[in-house]
Amino acid sequence: MGLDTIAPPPCSNRSANRPNEAPTQLPVLSMAPRERPHLPATREEMSARGWDHVDVVFVTGDAYVDHPSFANGILARVLEAAGFRVAVLAQPDWRSCEPWRAFGAPRLFFAISAGNMDSMINHYTANKKVRNDDAYSPGGRIGLRPDRATMPYCQRAREAFPGVPVIAGGVEASLRRLAHYDYWSDTVKRSILLDSKADLVVFGMGEQPILEIARRLAAGESVKDLRDMRAVAYALGASEKAPEDALVLPSYDDVKNDKMQFVKATKIIHQETNPLNARRLAQYHDRQVVVCNPPGLPISQDDMDRVYGLPYTRRPHPMYGAETVPAHAAIKDSVTIMRGCFGGCTFCSITAHQGRIIQSRSPESVLTELRRLGQDDDFKGVVSDLGGPTANMYQMRCTRPDVEAKCKRLSCVHPTVCKLLGTDHGPLVQLMKASRQVEGVRKVHVASGVRMDLAQRSPDYLRELAAHHVGGHLKVAPEHTDPEVLKRMKKPEVHDYEGFDRAFKAASKRAGKAQYTVPYFIASHPGSDLKAMVHLALFLKRNGYKPDQVQDFIPAPFDIATCMYHTGIDPFTGEEIPVAKGLRDRKMQRALMQFFKPENYFMVREALLKAGRSDLIGAGCDCLIPANPPKEAIEARRQRANHTARVDEDEDHYHTVANPATGEKPGERGAGPPKPTGYRPGRKSQQRQQGKKRKGNSSSGSGA
Repeated sequence: MGLDTIAPPPCSNRSANRPNEAPTQLPVLSMAPRERPHLPATREEMSARGWDHVDVVFVTGDAYVDHPSFANGILARVLEAAGFRVAVLAQPDWRSCEPWRAFGAPRLFFAISAGNMDSMINHYTANKKVRNDDAYSPGGRIGLRPDRATMPYCQRAREAFPGVPVIAGGVEASLRRLAHYDYWSDTVKRSILLDSKADLVVFGMGEQPILEIARRLAAGESVKDLRDMRAVAYALGASEKAPEDALVLPSYDDVKNDKMQFVKATKIIHQETNPLNARRLAQYHDRQVVVCNPPGLPISQDDMDRVYGLPYTRRPHPMYGAETVPAHAAIKDSVTIMRGCFGGCTFCSITAHQGRIIQSRSPESVLTELRRLGQDDDFKGVVSDLGGPTANMYQMRCTRPDVEAKCKRLSCVHPTVCKLLGTDHGPLVQLMKASRQVEGVRKVHVASGVRMDLAQRSPDYLRELAAHHVGGHLKVAPEHTDPEVLKRMKKPEVHDYEGFDRAFKAASKRAGKAQYTVPYFIASHPGSDLKAMVHLALFLKRNGYKPDQVQDFIPAPFDIATCMYHTGIDPFTGEEIPVAKGLRDRKMQRALMQFFKPENYFMVREALLKAGRSDLIGAGCDCLIPANPPKEAIEARRQRANHTARVDEDEDHYHTVANPATGEKPGERGAGPPKPTGYRPGRKSQQRQQGKKRKGNSSSGSGA
């Protein structure tokens, strides 16, 4: 069936996404659809299509990019293929509801998402300072979306057209669907359902749920009728009780006031994430109940092929002109071959969002996308990545479906690789070989993270990877070296990385290439103290690694590692663990990973003395820093002191953002030095701070 002939069918399968039943089938598409224009992003574009209304308005915190790596691109195309009229409202000015009225009232619903990332992680660094750019905005400009974007977006939709259903989704809403710890306020917050006033939160991947929602609402059902769906969470009224079959979690008040109750809730939530056996969850928030249905079933290979076979332009909307969207520039020539991850790393949200069961495209679907890419006039012949959440889990799954249906294990590879896990790299190796034969493709890189414990099981994969798909260096993520920290992360011990490094270098040498691995590590992860970081620093020195970039742990909502950070307890062992919460401690851990930089000298010295490792200060083989500070260290300290004296504290934390409602061009005011002030200049806390400064200046003046 062609794209133009698909009409929204009647809702003949009301219970399609109920527990343990087959998911809604996605629209049947032609095998090689032609590229189609972007969906309407303005009223004028809607009118140009001859539409007097739309069925669904997507509201997104990202720039509108019609590419399968952007959620709004995929979901809008899925609905379009099913015959629905869809418009995209990208990065609207949230200070009024007028932008939400641009297309008139949608016939079915508003679909709300903060974007591809949680807006708080998008805005702030691990030290809670505002980032200088936004990869998902045109020109990398900041200030085009609010903090906690899902909430104001939902509230504006409700204000613009009362009575129109509001459906929230995306990473931010998914990971905040129940009571959760919020790093930026250092508090436990309520379910986002209650603060956003959304009718439903769709969690996980959205193609199947959003299509079912559209079809059922189009068939005349109410938004309350949708509460029987998989992968949705909803709030009941004060007079309604939790469903009888629901597993009741510790209440919001309990998890807010008692860390042991927070630990208990986290353990239960993560034990109920396998869609094949997960139970419905309920959590009381005062007199209201938030209900979370079982996760959606994994998408089939046929549906994966249909989704990625849609007629994407693979480009940002033309309204951005010559401005690039950095995230698009990074992935525009990449091809996704699978989704999901069975690694279960405690600090990563991929497993929680995409699921533990691997969902793969067919080889023909991947090669068809590569052929289309090879024919694109803007394509330079180099595929930037052939992968997904990981590089080498393609078509891997449990070999015993009967066991998989009962399994509650959180990781298929930790503490050891499960003996029932299919780890055959053969299908992936064949796909990699075929990808290099596509006309118009000169080089195919693998840039997704390689799961090293799996890769070492396949000499053929390592040989293929080293010989044809690496451009000199391969980024890998051992994350740490201390056994206790790796245990908390659910990562293999460091000798796994060392074995992979040797095998990769040997394979590269056989291919006649001098290639090496670039390991990535995390500082301040729960369980990591200064002694553990010294252990890591010694590993780096002994192996000659000087990481240019290091990663600080950020506690994202929902993650198991976030529970450890908040409570100081591993929820699955009950053990107390060290947690670096103070800014000074976090800075010392970060500095130890870059002990070789002169500007870090004094911070590293302080860390070593505090850890009781003064033996590592001096001229010995293992010493991390010399006994006397180098001139560069002294100069760097002097410059920092001068900068602190010159720059007001607020200027170091905030940026000024234009107000489009007053006619200003959206984005940051006065980009470039001197740094502006006030990321959200109208907020009460900023006004209070300014008032304190004026009062302080006045007092000091009178005293003089």
